[in-house]
This record gives sequence, C-alpha cells and structure tokens, in this order.
Amino acid sequence: MTRTLPTGMSSVLGDQELNVYYAVEFMFTSAPIRLWTGYGDKTIYTNTYTGAGDLLSISGLEEVADLSAKSITIELSAIASNVVSLALQEPYQNRECTVYLGINDLAPLEIFSGYMNTMSITDEGEASSIQLTVDSKLVRLERASNWRYTNENHQARYPNDTFFSYVTDLQDKQVVWGRESV
Repeated sequence: MTRTLPTGMSSVLGDQELNVYYAVEFMFTSAPIRLWTGYGDKTIYTNTYTGAGDLLSISGLEEVADLSAKSITIELSAIASNVVSLALQEPYQNRECTVYLGINDLAPLEIFSGYMNTMSITDEGEASSIQLTVDSKLVRLERASNWRYTNENHQARYPNDTFFSYVTDLQDKQVVWGRESV
C-alpha cells in the first residue's frame, strides 16, 4: 500500500541537513511510555517523549504492496535493572504500540501501528536489553473469531438485545416457499 508524504515533509527532503527520528508510544495499562531516538525530551502531539538516543532501535519496518500482516522488533539496550523489573511486572501483550517518523520540527507521520506480542530480556549484570515484537493490526484479521451466533453469546455482549432469541425455534421449522401449501 503506497502512502503519500505530507507536503511539509516532501518539501524538506531536498534540504542539505535533516534531523530524522523515530518516536515510539507504548500504551501500557499503568501509563503510556513514550520514547524517541534523540536526546532529551521532545513534545509530539502534546505528549512528552523521553530521549533514548542510540539505545532505542527498530527493525523490520517495511512497506508492502499487499495487506499482509507484518511484525517489527523494538530493542532497548543498556537498560538499568529497575526498568527490567518493571518490564517483567507490567502486562504488555495486546497493548497498542505506535511508531512515528519525524523530520526536523514537522509533525511526525505514523508509519506503524500494532499490538505488543512477545518480549525477550537479556540480562548482562549491570545493564540489560529488551526486545519487543510488535505485530501489525492486520494480525487480528487472521485470527478466528470466538463469537458464536447464539442467543447466549449475543446476550453476553448485548444483554437487552433479543435478536437471536428465536433462532432455536426457527431451525427445525419447515418454510414453504414458492408453492402452495398442502
């Protein structure tokens, strides 16, 4: 799927000097964590992103022509042990993650959005690294739905709706169609 760059971004691409960065937003249950590949704090869309510099890397970002579900890997390296313990305690699976691409001081462009899937932690004494796999939102389209078209399942989702209440009566009913009844 091709995308078009906003006018501001495409106009600065010819400049001699560009400040290109990634910003990542992890929507954890307790609080969102926002990091970017620069140093210091940066305000993006009224949210403050903490600079991770070279410690934050993203791999697997690619633009594909079909609607295939892709995954990316986000790695944080040289992390203190207290951050690792927080990562072990916080539920992360199926939480949203968004990756932005920014150029200079222009509004960044969302280039990937998905759900956190697996996390692997490498502990090396003083500092550790965390690798987080984020699956595209298209992965959910490949999973089978657990919804059943029964009154019980429908009542669990919509308690006051009686749409499926007559299905059991209709399943053995003989319907005469296109001929006279005898």
